[in-house]
Amino acid sequence: MKKILVTGACGQIGSELVIKLRELYGENNVVATDIKKPQDGSEDSLFEIVDVMDEKHLYETAKKHQVDTMLHLAAILSFKAEETPRLAWRLNMGGLVNALEVARELNLKFFTPSSIGAFGPKTPKENTPQETLQRPTTMYGINKVAGELLADYYFERYGVDTRSVRYPGLISSKTLPGGGTTDYAVEIFYEALKNKKYKCYIAEGTYMDMMYLPDALQAVIDLMEADPDKLIHRNAFNITAFSAAPEDFAKVIEQHIPDFQMTYEVDPVRQRIADSWPNRLDATAAREEWGFKYNYDLEKMAKEMLELLSNKLGLNYVS
Repeated sequence: MKKILVTGACGQIGSELVIKLRELYGENNVVATDIKKPQDGSEDSLFEIVDVMDEKHLYETAKKHQVDTMLHLAAILSFKAEETPRLAWRLNMGGLVNALEVARELNLKFFTPSSIGAFGPKTPKENTPQETLQRPTTMYGINKVAGELLADYYFERYGVDTRSVRYPGLISSKTLPGGGTTDYAVEIFYEALKNKKYKCYIAEGTYMDMMYLPDALQAVIDLMEADPDKLIHRNAFNITAFSAAPEDFAKVIEQHIPDFQMTYEVDPVRQRIADSWPNRLDATAAREEWGFKYNYDLEKMAKEMLELLSNKLGLNYVS
């Protein structure tokens, strides 16, 4: 990667990925795009307002900046997609087709994330294999499976260098939750610091794969820099850091905030989605084909989240 265009750059992944990419590849070599301006006012000369549903504008933007790589992140997430399924299909699939067409026409390397949402209730829940029955029961999951197949098609049919990972639930200290099923794993830290209590919408005992965002960002870079001749699966690789249920987050927070308390008020829509997902993925293929690894387990992530968020919120938290 030498010059990179990022769609959905103001989202949970994009907002931090752009910063990391600019540190690695240079300020002038990463073009950030989104349908709206950044809320923090960080817009710069290499930020462009681009609607991924407008294929012509996306093409013109990529060509103008002479990029060689597109990281396509624009999407509606799992819970929001269930609220607006037709809009999710139009944006998640229509935007992806447009982005892949631009990649084909300009001969770009291409990345778009898939998700554990691509699996369904009949998928093996423990050590979910790289290749297995998927059959998701959510619009978001359907989008992700279709996206994996579409990216494979563009690789096989047109030779577009497409690559992807299946992200677990992502936890960020910088970006607020954006409509995902695993948002509780971010919200719980804010509420623990501010109020020392949290009402969880996911039921006790519901295990899901999770990953701290610094590991998720590094995975994109490592995959995109990997030798293409060593990639067998491409779209998309299972990756994971740790599997946890809500009570695991509560226990690790209690180690730092002893009077923290968590109660439950289960949201049936999000619970249905969570129940359809695996407990833990088998990431053997990612490790073997491009050296995937992670640095943060639950305990290390929680300690850093509490420290960073306490500073962000101006609280006198002491670990």
